[in-house]
Amino acid sequence: MSFAPDIIETLARARADLRMGVPVVIADAGAAVLVMAAETMDAQRLADLRALGGSPVLAITARRAKTLKARAYDGDLARIVLPPDVRLDWVLAVADPADDLKTPMKGPLLSERGGNAGMHRLAIRLVKTAQLLPSAVVLALQDAAGFALANSLTVVQAGLAGPVLEQVSDVHPVVAARLPMEAAGAGRLHIFRPEDGGEEHYAIEIGRPSRDKPVLARLHSACFTGDVLGSLKCDCGPQLRGALAQMGAEGEGVLLYLNQEGRGIGLANKMRAYSLQDQGFDTVEANHRLGFEDDERDFRIGSTILKSMGFSSVRLLTNNPRKIDMMQANGIAVAERVPLKVGENVHNRAYLATKAVKSGHLF
Repeated sequence: MSFAPDIIETLARARADLRMGVPVVIADAGAAVLVMAAETMDAQRLADLRALGGSPVLAITARRAKTLKARAYDGDLARIVLPPDVRLDWVLAVADPADDLKTPMKGPLLSERGGNAGMHRLAIRLVKTAQLLPSAVVLALQDAAGFALANSLTVVQAGLAGPVLEQVSDVHPVVAARLPMEAAGAGRLHIFRPEDGGEEHYAIEIGRPSRDKPVLARLHSACFTGDVLGSLKCDCGPQLRGALAQMGAEGEGVLLYLNQEGRGIGLANKMRAYSLQDQGFDTVEANHRLGFEDDERDFRIGSTILKSMGFSSVRLLTNNPRKIDMMQANGIAVAERVPLKVGENVHNRAYLATKAVKSGHLF
């Protein structure tokens, strides 16, 4: 019997630590590194890091490295050597593109080459899943176990963590209850909780759809600005209400409300992207400057929830072919794509055009 956390619980603890600015240790095959999220690091911890000696680096994604004209020798990431007199504002300036146009020259930036970047890659993955800027300060440690114990730090075993971070978390039903809505008087709201400690996801069931035929379904990613505030910068709010209205008109359907705000980068990073859009970058360019891919969402969550509810086939309300591919690759047959073209206005016309041209959306 053991009360110790398993690797899923350890990763949840590590994400919480990084969000609070607390370092974590990543260990792998006799080697180990100290990891600090660039976004939440403070000046004192940076000074303490420098006092440890060694050669710390700032790990950033290749997307961010391209913006900074830094060499990404590791392919998908770059390991930027921290200058001997490094200050916190320099670290933040490299990690955060907010002032790129004001101060475009951050360098010269020297990138490490050679050696194993596996733990740096895992560090970036961890800060991404914590919904922080994808940038981490990394320093090799000698006595990792002793250092972690002396400083009460979470230790993540890379060999165990890597496969877990590539999988979609199992989700479990928590509760379901009747919920009359404007779209339909006969509705139920189901709550699903991921095992990995992430945010809960919701399934809105309209009527009593049969499990023996394709159900009208939508995978809707949370959009606080569009769904709640009525933002005109996107079409999310109209899509949410339009999908529910269509299900209500047909008398049945299921809408999955997935907590993957900002295409999976979180609300804070989404607002950073909006700020970059105000500087003239389109939605894809803004994500890249932040260090993210075009779309960081994982639609496998949707197929997992649908299967747990007993559905195996859908008529999918979507303009995004990627959702169709992901559903079919994960055991949910897509019998039909049902277009959902709503919400275009003068404020989001360019945004929708970018989604069509660069992300393949069908309008």
